Amino acid sequence: MRIYTRTGDKGQTSIIGGRVDKDDIRVEAYGTVDEVNCFVGQAMTQLDKEIFQDILEDLEKIQHELFDCGGDLANVSKNRPFKLSEEAIDYLEKKIDLFIDEAPALERFILPGGAEAAASIHIARTVTRRAERLVVSLMKNNSNVPETPLKFLNRLSDYFFALARVINYRLEIKDVEYIRSANVFRGGKRKGENANEKK
Repeated sequence: MRIYTRTGDKGQTSIIGGRVDKDDIRVEAYGTVDEVNCFVGQAMTQLDKEIFQDILEDLEKIQHELFDCGGDLANVSKNRPFKLSEEAIDYLEKKIDLFIDEAPALERFILPGGAEAAASIHIARTVTRRAERLVVSLMKNNSNVPETPLKFLNRLSDYFFALARVINYRLEIKDVEYIRSANVFRGGKRKGENANEKK
C-alpha cells in the first residue's frame, strides 16, 4: 500500500467533512496536537518500566485521547460525533492532584529539565500550550468547534508540569529553581501548582 496520494500537492488537505488549505488555522491546531503526541511518545521511550509503569499506562491513554482531540478539531462534518469526553479531563485532574501530593512542595519558578524524560515532558507541556492558543484562535471564527478539546489541552499542560516534577522526584533529581524568582506560592496556593504557567 502506498502512503502518498498526491492529493495535497496543490497545498490543500482533507479533513473530516471537507478540504482546506494546509496553512488553515484548523490544520495548525490539530497538527500541533500531533506534535504533542510525538513528544509524549518520545518521553515514553525514556521511562523505566519498573519505576514508571503507572505513568506509562497514563501516557498511552493520553496518546489515544490526543488522537481523539485532533480528530475532533479536524471534524467539520454534521454527521460525525465528536470523540473526546469530559471524563478525560476529570481523569487528568485526579492525576494532577496525586502528582502534587507526591512531589516536594514548590516555592519558586523552576527551570525545565532534569531527567531526559522530564525534559521531553516539559517540551510536550509548552507545545500543548501552543496548541491551546491555536484552538482559541480557531474557536473565534468557527462556532462548530467543541469546547472539550480546549479544556482538555488546558488541563493536559498542567498534568505535564506535575508529571515532569514527579519523574525527577522518583529519580532523585532536584528541580532547579529560577534564581531570580520571588516566592510564588504565597496566598494559599496548593503545593506543586503550575507556577511556570500564566493561565
